[in-house]
Amino acid sequence: MNIPNDPAILLGFINTKLRDFYGSLDELCEDMQLDKNSIENKLRTIGYEYKEYRNQFV
Repeated sequence: MNIPNDPAILLGFINTKLRDFYGSLDELCEDMQLDKNSIENKLRTIGYEYKEYRNQFV
């Protein structure tokens, strides 16, 4: 699946998917066949990290 390349747009895309459809980042990545490390690294470049207890990048 094609996901946004721009980190700021990716942030909104991933957080929306997590909020509306998935109980965890692992579940989202498995279902959408995405590389979890790649997403985390890209969002870390703009200061965001995944918080499991909130199920979102903050």
